[in-house]
Amino acid sequence: YSDDPTVNSLEERVAELFGKEAAVFTPTGSLANQLAIRMLVSPGEELICESNSHIARAELGAAAVFSGITTRTWSDERGLLSAQKAMSLARPNSGPYLVSTTAIAVENTHNFGGGTVQPISEIAALRSASQPHGIAMHLDGARLWNAHVASGISLQEYGSHFDTISVCLSKGLGAPVGSLMISTKERVARARVWRKRYGAGMRQIGLLAAAGHYALDYNI
Repeated sequence: YSDDPTVNSLEERVAELFGKEAAVFTPTGSLANQLAIRMLVSPGEELICESNSHIARAELGAAAVFSGITTRTWSDERGLLSAQKAMSLARPNSGPYLVSTTAIAVENTHNFGGGTVQPISEIAALRSASQPHGIAMHLDGARLWNAHVASGISLQEYGSHFDTISVCLSKGLGAPVGSLMISTKERVARARVWRKRYGAGMRQIGLLAAAGHYALDYNI
């Protein structure tokens, strides 16, 4: 409820790492993803993502169940992002007869692709192509710490291409529990309401936030 100083400092720290305004702590990466895409896609609109991405394959249809979001997918070899494939699937501003694409999700690293690190050139190309059409971008960065170390790309550089980001404190960092959803102050404030609705407005998480700080200090 924004009254724990350790949680507040962790949220502020992680937001700053990615060059964003705010972040909200969540118990799981799935919830962080779902809060993020709910902020970007209205009921009846469309999210597109790679066919084996976590959002499509491992979150049990949560986007449809919780948020009324339609999902379509394209396929990439080992999940390796192709901006051209993504944009060829996108259908922004489709009018009153077809579903409109309003967001694209990119997973980095791509878990079911075997830990594929997404090329920053393809991420940048996708941002450049999608932004003029009003299509938002979400980064499922559960393992972004690994991509950051492997590629040498800064966290702020990754963050600059996305409207929302999820990161996990346990995958690759070794903290026991926790993820964060990162975005603007306005989106994070709205996401806090939905976090509570979904039953994840935990009070006693200062200890978990402290473990997150330790992981960021020593385990990247």
